[in-house]
Amino acid sequence: MPTKGGYKDDMMKKSLLHYLMFTCLMTVFCLSGCAATGIYSVDMSYNADYATIPSYLKPDKKALQKIIGIAEFTDVRKIDDPLVIGRVIERNGMKMLVLPRHQKPTQAAAEGIRQYLRKAGFNVSGVGDRWDLKEENIAQTANGTILLGGAIEEMEVECRKAFPTNTYKTKIRLTLYLSDTGSRKILYRSTVEATTSLEHVSFSEDRLGYQAGLALGDAIEKLFEKREVSQKILEVLSR
Repeated sequence: MPTKGGYKDDMMKKSLLHYLMFTCLMTVFCLSGCAATGIYSVDMSYNADYATIPSYLKPDKKALQKIIGIAEFTDVRKIDDPLVIGRVIERNGMKMLVLPRHQKPTQAAAEGIRQYLRKAGFNVSGVGDRWDLKEENIAQTANGTILLGGAIEEMEVECRKAFPTNTYKTKIRLTLYLSDTGSRKILYRSTVEATTSLEHVSFSEDRLGYQAGLALGDAIEKLFEKREVSQKILEVLSR
C-alpha cells in the first residue's frame, strides 16, 4: 500500500505529465493554425511615369476642355474573398494567401488607368464609385462626356518556393468599358491579358508585388495600344 508521501509524488508526476501533454498539444495547434491562416501582403500599384504613350493617343485643344471620369473597377472573379489576389506555395506544399497591402485590386486597376491617361495629357477625374457596368447606371461626370470603368476577369499572383530557385508567376485579365455619359451608352469594350514570370533564388513580398505591378501595368498599356480605344476616346471628347 503506497504511503501518503508516495501518493503525493505520484499525483505530482501525473499532473506534470498532463501539463506537458497539454503544452505540446497547444504548441502543435498554434503552429498549425498559424500556418493555415498566414498571409503575405503586397503593393501592386502601377507607376505610369515610364510608360510609352502611343502617338495616336494625344488630346487636342477641344479634348482638353473635357474631363474623363474614372470609376472603380468591378471584380467578377469567381472567388470567395475578392481581396485575395494569389497564393504562395511553400516548400512543404502549404498554400499561403496573398492580399493587397494598400489598395483593393479594383481600386489599383482604376488608379492605374487614371495615371496612364494623365501621363498621356488628358484631364482625368479622381477614381469614383464602382460602376456595375450597366448602361442605366452610368453616372454623370462634371464637365465630362466619358466614363471609363471595367472588370477584373482574372488576377493570380503566385510564387512557388523551391530549391534552388523560386518561381514567380502573375496573370491578369482586364476588360475596359468606355461609355458616353450624355447618352448613357456603352460605346466600346476591350479585353486584354498580361502575364509575367521570374525565377529568383530568394523570396520577398516586395518582389512578388513588383511582378504584380508589372503585369497590371502591361495590361493597362495593352488596352490603350489598341487604336480603336484611342480613336473612340478622342472622337467623343472632340464633339
